[in-house]
Amino acid sequence: MNEQASWHDVHFTSLVIDGHVDTPQRFVDEGWSFSDPLNGGMLNLAAAGEGGLGAQFFAIWAEPTEWRGRFAHRTLELIDGLLRQIEKHSDTMALGTTAHDIELAYEHGKFCALMGIEGGHSIENSLALLRIYYDLGVRYMTLTWSNTNEWADSSGDLDDATVKHHGGLTEFGRDVVREMNKLGMMVDVSHVSDETFWDVLRTTRSPIIASHSSARALTNSLRNLTDEQLGAIATNNGIVMVNFYPNFIDDAWREAWAATSATREALYAEAEKLYRAQGAPVPYAAHLEVDRRFFREVFSQQQERPSVEILLDHFDHVIKVAGIDHVGIGSDFDGFALTPAGMETAAQLPEITRGLMERGYTVEQVRKVLGENLLRVMRAVEAESEREG
Repeated sequence: MNEQASWHDVHFTSLVIDGHVDTPQRFVDEGWSFSDPLNGGMLNLAAAGEGGLGAQFFAIWAEPTEWRGRFAHRTLELIDGLLRQIEKHSDTMALGTTAHDIELAYEHGKFCALMGIEGGHSIENSLALLRIYYDLGVRYMTLTWSNTNEWADSSGDLDDATVKHHGGLTEFGRDVVREMNKLGMMVDVSHVSDETFWDVLRTTRSPIIASHSSARALTNSLRNLTDEQLGAIATNNGIVMVNFYPNFIDDAWREAWAATSATREALYAEAEKLYRAQGAPVPYAAHLEVDRRFFREVFSQQQERPSVEILLDHFDHVIKVAGIDHVGIGSDFDGFALTPAGMETAAQLPEITRGLMERGYTVEQVRKVLGENLLRVMRAVEAESEREG
């Protein structure tokens, strides 16, 4: 078997699971169907099939400014949007809530869709709402998004003096973590502050996840994890799922893109005018389209997109620090406008397998990264819930 056939065959005989995409907004805001052409997006049924993607956690994200005061309303709309897609495509899609569900869907040739809430503000400080979301099928919650909430600090607003910070988790925040352990809902530390991260590890009885975070040693963003944090997640028997967003994998790109923020903010404001005039929430897609246009017309002349090799450097680093049993894929597709060059959609996911095998990783090691590690963590979280139940 030649080298190309080897990595190709390994990828397409592996259960590939992605821990995080933001596609549900398209279902609700655009009336877009998962079987439609991508139309600028990064994931649909066709791309999943081309990329050998067997299971996907869909992020249920209530944008905290546009939906202030209606977080639960927006969260339920997005959950419903995904459930309607599963119902519409029941011949090719299945809802998953357990590791066994993922394996069963794979055996039957169906794409398994799972849900994770992104941002603890969605529970509106209510453990009852948390339990309702679990009953609807949600199996992880990112404790914060880029906004600090009433019970957990985010990494995204630590320099904002107008935001009330807590020094990590409040006592209610610790109750949230304990309730998630009891339910069997994975605790996700992507987006949280360093203090919150350590409070979570002091509180949880189950393995934790970072559903879409890369390595801070390689790209100095607070959204990424330090080597000490990577090691701690390994000790906790958890998993870090590497994010594909250029800002989190390439410092040169991140700094150059940040230098254009004033220009882009003006373009965002212009794109928002129509929605503001109607008193309607601004869909995230409006900002993504501004970013795509800005890249095509301006930024592409200044800065090349990072390569897949740079993305693979993050996989390599997390593997070396945390260990091969604690790494997975957390693309964040549809959560940003631009991907690494050569990783434009889920159809290019085989590039991860190719790159890892070319760097010397074995078939068994690659299969762990592609999905087996996440299945192990899910089973451990399910088992802890059963013990507490």
